[in-house]
Amino acid sequence: MRWIFGRDTGACLILSCVLFLGALAARAETLLERGTYLVNSIVACGNCHTQQTPNGPVNDMELAGGLLIEQPAFTVYTPNITPDAETGIGEWTDQQIIDAIREGRRPDGSIMGPPMPFVWYRNMSDEDARAIVAYLRSVKPVRNAVDRPQYSFPLPPSYGPPVGAVAAAARDDKVAYGAYLAGPLGHCVECHSPAGPDGAPDVANQLGAGGFAFYGPWGTSASANITPTNLGHWSDDDIKAAIARGTRPDGTSLLPPMPVVYYKNIAAQDMDAIVAYLRTLSPK
Repeated sequence: MRWIFGRDTGACLILSCVLFLGALAARAETLLERGTYLVNSIVACGNCHTQQTPNGPVNDMELAGGLLIEQPAFTVYTPNITPDAETGIGEWTDQQIIDAIREGRRPDGSIMGPPMPFVWYRNMSDEDARAIVAYLRSVKPVRNAVDRPQYSFPLPPSYGPPVGAVAAAARDDKVAYGAYLAGPLGHCVECHSPAGPDGAPDVANQLGAGGFAFYGPWGTSASANITPTNLGHWSDDDIKAAIARGTRPDGTSLLPPMPVVYYKNIAAQDMDAIVAYLRTLSPK
């Protein structure tokens, strides 16, 4: 190479490497970029916190709450999580928002209830929790007062001991990262587990077995079995099409509340990790 490019080739190569690494650093994902991706893909906050129409989320009401979610044990109008100071979370600190997500506790100390999946969100990494807060700070404030939820059962005093620090999930182990995406971030395995004796999804004994009922304008839908009992004959592409497009291998469409409008934005490598994890679930 030196015979062609001259004696300074080594120095040029070193300089090129430095410039390349600098460019990579400049393109490093910011908290806001990570939060934007998470909220608009696997975490899909808007699937509950944005009012929905048959054609997707209501325009100009992103994350402003007010979506009715009913189960036999509760009636919930989802809260406004825009930065509106009076009806949203504009006056909450970053840590108060993180505590609401992971601890299920409002700034006034009161405890939140379902359908927020606190059992899963407790294992959301500090980095991803901060990223989601960064995105929530960036959306348009919307004034939309929402009624408090009603429950026919007492809420617990807490969902466990204080969360503390949660390390970032390693992305080099595909199955483990898929478990993080489908658990603490997307809580897919909760929605896709049948109701237990207390009405909550029985993730302890029937993880991923499906059959949990959802009630809405579409009628009643039941979550699918996502263990190898049902998906064992599906190809990876079949599973990805169901997640990202809401289409089964036979061409039929999945019903709400499957958040296809958000899941279509899941990155290819993340989708691969989710599929790899689903393949490891115990058949139910």
